[in-house]
Parts: sequence; C-alpha cells; structure tokens
Amino acid sequence: MQVLQPLIDPTFSEHSHGFRPGRRARDAVLAAQQYVQDGYRIVVDVDLSKFFDRVNHDILMDRFKRRVSDAGVIRLIRAYLNAGIMDGGVVVERAEGTPQGGPLSPLLANVLLDEVDRELERRGHRFARYADDCNVYVRSRKAGERVMALLKRRYDKLHLKINESKSAASQAFGRKLSAAVVN
Repeated sequence: MQVLQPLIDPTFSEHSHGFRPGRRARDAVLAAQQYVQDGYRIVVDVDLSKFFDRVNHDILMDRFKRRVSDAGVIRLIRAYLNAGIMDGGVVVERAEGTPQGGPLSPLLANVLLDEVDRELERRGHRFARYADDCNVYVRSRKAGERVMALLKRRYDKLHLKINESKSAASQAFGRKLSAAVVN
C-alpha cells in the first residue's frame, strides 16, 4: 500500500474522495453543495450492493495491470485477492471480492471504479464519489434517468450490482447523503 498509493492515486479522478490521501468525506459534501447551488438539483444517488464482496478478480486485475506493469507486484495482488477466508477455523476459498478492512482493498476499489468516474467526466457530468457511493448532479429528472441507465450499464460491465432500494434519481433537497459521506 505504501508503495502503490503514491504511484496510482494521482491518476484517479478529482471527483473521487474516498480512501485517498488529503481527501475526506467533507470534500465530497462541499462538492455536492456547490453543484446544487449551481442549479444541478436532481441527484442520481447510486449505492453498490455488497461492493467489496462482489469485486470480480479478473476485471480488477485487468484494470490494475493498466496501471502497474511489474509482474511480481501483479502476482502479489492476485495472491492477496485469492487468499482464503477463515470461517470457523476452516479456510474457505475466495472467488470474488476483496478483503474488507484490508489495507489494499480501498486502493483496489478506486482502481476498479475510476473508469466509471472517467466516463462521467467525458460526458461532462458533475459528481462526487466516496468509496462505492456515487452522486451525480443534473438539471432534470429526464437527465437523471439517462445517467442512472448509463451507470447501470457501466456497473454491469464490471459485474457490480446497484442496490435498487438505496439508489434513485430524485430532488437533491430532502435526499439523505450516504452514511459513508456523512461519517
């Protein structure tokens, strides 16, 4: 982590605030407030369901290899992902997901989700992402529906699922900020 973070972090989107040096939840909240003040009053609030449990190893490793070319580091990260989980004294193999609470998991999450951030940037959207929670600010309900459809397609390609009960395109006023951002 101490070696990889300084190499990889500067390549991430400026709209990504979670688990990054010099960034915090407050920065995401301030960005969101500015978007609303600028007239972007519909928020597409997306929460990924069981994100850290569902990360596809092959997709993540493909994205990681685009940033790091050292074969030894790549093998080490793959071993980290494939390390089993101790359950009742028995090691259970892991086919997907990253170790929650593991020191590398937040960095790897940002590696995986950065391509969605870049797509939103290419399209000129105003957004703030904190870990696996993303808020995109638009001017109309119709635009919000289009952005939600775009995010569903992008996350499907990464084999990630949107938590439908926690995600919506709605008025920014009255919408609770995600617990991750508030804490």
